[in-house]
Amino acid sequence: MLIGYARVSTDDQTLDQQRAALKAAGCKRIYEEKASGARRDRPELTRMLEMLRPGDVVAVTRLDRLARSTRDLLDIAERLDAAEAGLRSLAEPWADTTSPAGRMVLTIFAGIAEFERSLIHERTSSGRAAAMAKGVRFGRPPALSAEQIALARQLVDGGQKPRAVAQVLKVHPATLYRALAADSD
Repeated sequence: MLIGYARVSTDDQTLDQQRAALKAAGCKRIYEEKASGARRDRPELTRMLEMLRPGDVVAVTRLDRLARSTRDLLDIAERLDAAEAGLRSLAEPWADTTSPAGRMVLTIFAGIAEFERSLIHERTSSGRAAAMAKGVRFGRPPALSAEQIALARQLVDGGQKPRAVAQVLKVHPATLYRALAADSD
């Protein structure tokens, strides 16, 4: 069955043109919603994906009605593939996973997206390493300063109970124990 999906971003936009194009293409059922494409939690898209049966084909007037990014498009295409359903864009004839050429194009897009993700990961990792070499510390700031740890060491060595020292410093006892252990290394 040919199933349509139509989406506009704002309430003042109309779905009329998309609805007419999808009906003319032969869609038996059309899921419609007014929501930003950047949102992942689009109820009608979710409902449509859950209702798909093997052999169904999802039609959209343009791919940007279905997804806002290549990654989002590939995620949706994977869900369609898992449901044994196809995807067809009326405006982009190359985006038709019911044909071998369309599946090939989508596979190439998936490869490009994966390559892009690995480049981003590589740049991020090298940037993080360079920042760490310059002394940038990542993560949460330490709960105790070096002076507080030194004071805690004096108090504990002087006979104060670690729990009482932690209470004075307004930290959890485990935090104090970790700081003292790291300081003694």
